[in-house]
Amino acid sequence: MNSEISKKSIVIAWIIAGLLTALYLFSAAGKLFLNPEQMEQMKLGDWRILIALGEITSALLFLVPRTNKYGTLLLSSYMGGAIIIHMMNGMSIGMPVFILLLVWLVGFLRNPDLFKFKM
Repeated sequence: MNSEISKKSIVIAWIIAGLLTALYLFSAAGKLFLNPEQMEQMKLGDWRILIALGEITSALLFLVPRTNKYGTLLLSSYMGGAIIIHMMNGMSIGMPVFILLLVWLVGFLRNPDLFKFKM
């Protein structure tokens, strides 16, 4: 199977990756500076700085082509946690699931072999 990436896929992946990185950085800024009360409501106030730093690190790893695979894995884990927190607090999981799907889409567009497991 050919795993060569088309130019159109590369452009689409960069656009989505840039938007997702901006979203994650804005979200981390909210946890740190803008709206820390929301983390208190979800009983994560003591963890908000660590969560925000992890979010920033994962987003930057996701954006850089050499580390995109690691960023994809870390953001997938992060979004899995976000989905669980949303479920525990009776919130809609629609947005975290949508963002997770976009992370996987970019991961696949940039690295077509990312989801192929070799034994």
